[in-house]
Amino acid sequence: MADFLNAYSIQTWLESCPQGYLQDTEYGHAAGLKEPALILENPTLREEAIGTTVQLVVGERAALAASSGLINAAPDHASKRFLATQTLDEARHVEIFTQRLYDLGVKKDELEDTIARHANPHLVRFAEILLEKVDKGDFVAGVVGQNIVLEGLAFSVFEMMQASNVELNPKFAQTLSGTIADERRHVGFGENRIGSLVRQHPEKKPEIERMQKEMAYHMLATFADRFRGQAATLEESRRITQAAGEGSPTRRVWHGTDLASAAPEELEAVLAGTVLAEFKTRLGRIGLDYQTPDRP
Repeated sequence: MADFLNAYSIQTWLESCPQGYLQDTEYGHAAGLKEPALILENPTLREEAIGTTVQLVVGERAALAASSGLINAAPDHASKRFLATQTLDEARHVEIFTQRLYDLGVKKDELEDTIARHANPHLVRFAEILLEKVDKGDFVAGVVGQNIVLEGLAFSVFEMMQASNVELNPKFAQTLSGTIADERRHVGFGENRIGSLVRQHPEKKPEIERMQKEMAYHMLATFADRFRGQAATLEESRRITQAAGEGSPTRRVWHGTDLASAAPEELEAVLAGTVLAEFKTRLGRIGLDYQTPDRP
């Protein structure tokens, strides 16, 4: 318990996050970094960037609501303190991705309409399933849904996007790097804290496993919509980017897949496969049986 208290203390959070990898940053990136002109000046690339960023805002708003809502449900003060730091992390994520929408030219008075227009309905339902557990004060199910399922999803999505943008968009890539560091800490808390509670409440396993299966289905449906539904946009974005660079695209390999040239269905497959494999591993560590979701 002493290691748990130290690893997830507010002091450790201060030293690693605001006094560590976020020091000297603004909205998650170095001062002066801007969105590339190529994105801002091309309607296709700009609209794709806005659509992608909206999904991040939707996910992080759900994470903010979940982490803050779980504080009072936590059975011990160490967990309450960690969730307080996670709440601030999630609030920061909402802010930095919202700021990116502004940087992409979304007007502040058009923010909510823009989010409503682009938000994937499956991602919205994914969030609702999680928040239903949180609203009921179900700490065990809530932390599994938040810190294992949602954060595990975000971790892999951010990694993939960071690998795609490290050369094309250093501003966005650095913003993602900080969120990846946060998500790694959040997932670690979920694994380390919930295992003992699952063992104490084995009767909750079937309900939590059903939740994981349902959330995973809506995650996969979101991926399908983004990759299959926007294949033409992806190809057009690549053509524009390659033409602007006047050469062949630089290889950007993630989990064995070249993100710069892979077909949309390959990108969907590697992301879905990576996330689901991580779910299976992490759920096993806390004593839950991974449930294979239906395929959309």
